[in-house]
Amino acid sequence: MSINRVALVTGAAQGMGEAIALRLAEDPSGIDVAILDIPGKETQLANVAKAIEAKGRKAIWIAADVSSEDSVKGAVEKTVAEFGGLDIMVANAGVTLFKPMIETTVEDWNKIHSINALGVMLCFKHAAIQMIKQGRGGRIIGACSGSGKQGVNNMSAYSASKFATQLVLFSALELKSHKITVNSYAPGFILTPMLAHPDDDKYGGLGSVAKMAANMPPEMEGAKPDVIAELVAYLIKPQAWFMTGQTLIIDGGLFFD
Repeated sequence: MSINRVALVTGAAQGMGEAIALRLAEDPSGIDVAILDIPGKETQLANVAKAIEAKGRKAIWIAADVSSEDSVKGAVEKTVAEFGGLDIMVANAGVTLFKPMIETTVEDWNKIHSINALGVMLCFKHAAIQMIKQGRGGRIIGACSGSGKQGVNNMSAYSASKFATQLVLFSALELKSHKITVNSYAPGFILTPMLAHPDDDKYGGLGSVAKMAANMPPEMEGAKPDVIAELVAYLIKPQAWFMTGQTLIIDGGLFFD
């Protein structure tokens, strides 16, 4: 069995997933980190893995699609085979879409939901199976969004997929007896490559086109991914055992519960 705790972070080639993976690697309790992202991002994944190792932790990277149950199950199994267990699952992988509902195609809808909703469920499911088998509890954390609490203009498919990640409520109930907590983070405007648009420089920098598409105030401040990573770093602490079933908004005061 691994001496250190073991984390698996999806969507970790860039953005919030990368920041979370690196922050977990810095945790003084000792966390080895497996990182996952889609095929085609192998070079980015390898670079993140090297950065984790430079912090003194072990790392592996996995190119896989979270919308495939076999791929998620295989990623958990590979993590366990390499590190001896799984203690932390961060189901961070997600995609976005800025499009009015009446222009949203079935293909758009299915793609968004296969990753943002089904992908999160599969990560929760297979992490929970492994953690129950180990019998030492665990932390399961998912990526929601402010738009999973309140709808956002021109993001109907995305918002609906993020409302689906309220799966944390039911998972928390089912897994409480196994000492597994289940929570999610609901970011607001986080400055990641996912928001990038070729015309950003014309309108004020990274995310400016996304703000216009969602009818958000142009002066609205964005945050770097490390603010999300710090929240995740709290949720995996032993002291966080008393928090479960929560979706925590972290958006600079844009939305309120």
